[in-house]
Amino acid sequence: MNNTLISADNTWALLSIMCISVAVSIYLEQKYEWASKISGAMIALIFALLFTNLNIIPASSPLYDNVVWGFAVPLAIPLLLLQCNIKKIWHETGRMLIIFLIGSVGSCIGAVLAYFMLRGEIKELNGIAAMMTGSYIGGGLNFTALADAFKVSGSMISATTVADNLVTATSMFALITIPSIGFFRKHFSHPHVDEVENIANHGDKKNAAAAYWAKKEISLKDIAIDFAYAAIVVTISKVTADFFTGAIPKGNMILNMLNTFLGSQYIWITTLSIVISAVFEKKIEELSGYTELGTYLIYLFFFAIGVPASIKMILTNAPLLFVFTLTIVLVNMIFCLVGGKLLKFDLEDIVLASNANIGGPTTAAAMAISKGWTKLVGPIMLIGTLGYVIGTYMGVIVGSLLGA
Repeated sequence: MNNTLISADNTWALLSIMCISVAVSIYLEQKYEWASKISGAMIALIFALLFTNLNIIPASSPLYDNVVWGFAVPLAIPLLLLQCNIKKIWHETGRMLIIFLIGSVGSCIGAVLAYFMLRGEIKELNGIAAMMTGSYIGGGLNFTALADAFKVSGSMISATTVADNLVTATSMFALITIPSIGFFRKHFSHPHVDEVENIANHGDKKNAAAAYWAKKEISLKDIAIDFAYAAIVVTISKVTADFFTGAIPKGNMILNMLNTFLGSQYIWITTLSIVISAVFEKKIEELSGYTELGTYLIYLFFFAIGVPASIKMILTNAPLLFVFTLTIVLVNMIFCLVGGKLLKFDLEDIVLASNANIGGPTTAAAMAISKGWTKLVGPIMLIGTLGYVIGTYMGVIVGSLLGA
């Protein structure tokens, strides 16, 4: 990690590589049909993975944590939720919630299955199973809470984190590619994919991505208002979340659940953005550029999540943990796909729900944005955040059953 061509504190060089990678990814997506099918977001992630594993850039840096996670992601969400229709959100949330809960059960069963496959090979595996159950229902918040609850050693936490990073990046690639594969398109309904592709029919030689992101009018005033709005929403949301985190004591299941849910800035960013988009619908119609600005920030996010996926570290430190975490993810995907097929749900709902389980609400929303499924961004943010609430409890149940 320390022997990379560009050091972790060389922020400008890292920023240049990230921005160039995103620019090339967007160009390829809009120029070539193959790139359009896997999306520019995934190409950016692949660039990051390659640069890390070729020792060009470090696997961690303040740029990724402070700039991308700290600013780009929170600012992107309110910008992209401006186009949400609250009536559609309530309709879509119900179906996604069912698939999300089915996937959560899949994560639990996958963790138990993986435990019995590898319990003689990996130490502290019952505690790790609890950690990954929570992580693959909620996210990093649950991972940390469960690691502490079951007193998993620091060395095993680090090794599991490395395995998780690569599995998460791999699963994002798989989930974002599934809607482009003929088998899945034949056996599942996919109205949002069809809607995006129909836009391409208005252009002669453009692929779907190029047609969707055709040039639009945007003024300096639009950019100023867009960023001012996003900054205000994030500020209010962070203050509100911090208030509830401090105001709601922890001590029992109900209070812990309320503290986690109401203490999440993403719950308030999503809620406030949806309310504003409904109340100021007419004014928002006069604005331009918020979709483009928000999507660009999300592409930076995809680059950042590809960076920690070090294949060398997996092979050296955690090959069996990679198998363990991959097993949980595969079972989750199978549960979501089979459950969605039996219930006749849309393919988009299924892959986003699985994404929300595995990567959390931000990666799921990022996927919806990168694919042009803008109507699903709000619902999956809300549902993905629910994973933070239930993930720790499900992890405790699995860990207790396995004797952690």
